Amino acid sequence: GGVAILTLDRPAVLNAIDAPMAERFLAQVKAIAASSDVRSILLQGNGRAFCAGGDVSQFLASHDVAAGIEAIMAPLHEALCLLDALPQPSVACLQGAVAGGGFSLALACDLAVAADDARFTMAYARIGATPDLGGTYRLARLVGQRKAREIALLAETFGAEEALKIGLVNRVVPAAQARDEALAMARKLAAGPTGAYGRIRALLAEAPDADLADHLDAERDVFRETTATADFRAGVTAFMEKRPAAFTGL
Repeated sequence: GGVAILTLDRPAVLNAIDAPMAERFLAQVKAIAASSDVRSILLQGNGRAFCAGGDVSQFLASHDVAAGIEAIMAPLHEALCLLDALPQPSVACLQGAVAGGGFSLALACDLAVAADDARFTMAYARIGATPDLGGTYRLARLVGQRKAREIALLAETFGAEEALKIGLVNRVVPAAQARDEALAMARKLAAGPTGAYGRIRALLAEAPDADLADHLDAERDVFRETTATADFRAGVTAFMEKRPAAFTGL
């Protein structure tokens, strides 16, 4: 249905990220970017956790810790920048541990569905480290500076309902229903106007640092762009005819 399902798949270690996994993640994101069939993205974790973060054991096992960290971070940074630049919106399905780098990966998605057994923690401060994978870039934008500092500095664990309350996730559902709920959301997005979604995502990302007058100009310019698309014509026609629109993503 136009949904690319990207699955973190090291369930024996709660999908902790090592270098091969990071490289594979980048390869799959590149494949998504190159595909003309993908209209939305679902990011999920196999097994009882979404992602427990970076595989810390790999850092300590390396004779060159900096090189070990770079082997994980470099491909993930490239993948995250590529995902952010895509027009296709993304949905995270979160269950069990959503920790460290997994927490940051969840923040990178546009929308998030949490199972009621999801447990969130930034975790980095517990090991004397600092957040990565865009965690500090996105967290305050979602929850505000004061709450972001609490989450990052205290590194406490909190549940799905708290995540919903502070705006980290969009919905909380029973664990058995989480994947179906997230997939339904991704399919709804896949049936929508992909080009408009990309422009909406870009405007929202730029807004916090923009001057109001400049942002009004940007909104105007982007709106003009959308009026030249087939999806805009299809949407207006369907609205006038009081029927659902059939978008093609063009």
